[in-house]
Parts: sequence; C-alpha cells; structure tokens
Amino acid sequence: MNVLLFGATGMVGQGVLRECLLDSGVASVVSIGRSASGVSHPKLREIVHADLTSYAPIESQLSGFDACFFCLGISSAGLAEDQYSRITYDITLRAAETLARLNPYLTFVYVSGQGTDSSEHGRIMWARVKGRTENALLRLHFKAAFMFRPGIIVPRFGARSRTALYRIPYALARPLLPLLRRAFPNHVLTTDEIGQAMLLVARRGAPKPVLETRDIRSLLK
Repeated sequence: MNVLLFGATGMVGQGVLRECLLDSGVASVVSIGRSASGVSHPKLREIVHADLTSYAPIESQLSGFDACFFCLGISSAGLAEDQYSRITYDITLRAAETLARLNPYLTFVYVSGQGTDSSEHGRIMWARVKGRTENALLRLHFKAAFMFRPGIIVPRFGARSRTALYRIPYALARPLLPLLRRAFPNHVLTTDEIGQAMLLVARRGAPKPVLETRDIRSLLK
C-alpha cells in the first residue's frame, strides 16, 4: 500500500506516520507539509510545499496512492470563522479535489473531531466548519472516504503537540491512560490507535463513513 500523509509534523500525524512506517504492508509513505517532519526512513519521502491551497506545481508526484491520511488541522481558539475555514475547509478541499482527480481508487481518511456538526448550522463555529468539510469530502469521487471523530487523544511513542500550551496536559494524560479509559471508554484514543485504525479502514473499509471514538476503537478489537 502506498500512503500519502498530510500533517506529519502534528501530534496525530506523528503517531500516524509511526504506524505507517512500522506496518509491513505499507510499501511507501509520502508526506506533504510546509516543513519536513525530521523523520528519516527508507519508506518515507517528504515533499515540502509552501502553498497548501495549490498543488499544480507538484501534481506529477500526487498519483499512484492507495490511501491518504489527512491529519492537518489547527485549534479554532482566537480565530474568526473565515480564518478557521481557510485552513480547515479550503486547504483540505483543495488537496482532496486534486487527489480525487488523480487517484480514483484512493481511500481518503480525514481527522475531524468529536462534536462535529453535520448539519452545518449549529451554534459552535468549529463544529459547523468541520461538518461542512466532512460533507464536502463525502461528496467527492473517492473509492471510499472516512471521517474520524476522536475525542480525547493521548500521545504516545514520542508524539507531541506543536502547541506548547497543550504539552503539559498531554504529558499528564499519558500515565493516566488506564484511568481515562475506565472513566471515558467511548472518548479516549491514543495516537498509535488512530494510525492503526486508519490503516485498517484503508485496507478493508468500515461499516459507515463517519466514525466516532467508540467506532474507531471497535475496529481494533
């Protein structure tokens, strides 16, 4: 399987990249981002691309993939809706539309979030924008598309947030993982579990296109 990965420098993307590189069934991983991940591996090739709203300059490198794992995203804190939409919706759709045209047999997996608003009309801004993004992705002509909606994410195996403010609570959460599992069984995932589940749905699909935390965990049983 040949994998294209967006967001390899983020916390979730770091975990997904690790699982892809460990998986013997993954032949190659190509990551795209504004900066390199710093990871060196025989299966990994990185494309540093400054403008994530336009892929014309690198289109020749964007075909021949079986799966795309889209882990790129930001917090909505302090952003107006149009600012958040430019990153969450516009960048995602520019990439997805290009890939759908070049890879008709591709499985596209998008990291969304628990509480996403599929109606697009709710009161919470980030949830509306995520919902609009999910709905647009599901209308594209991929082999399959899956929306992952994790809740609490616990980083493991060296994955860390690029946002300094989040690093302390994430570090505190790691040793509390068994307790969090018991207290919130349908709300907690680790970064490695997200990566493993993405690989599973790329290979064999899933019962439905929108997967909440409990659905993602059930794939791994």
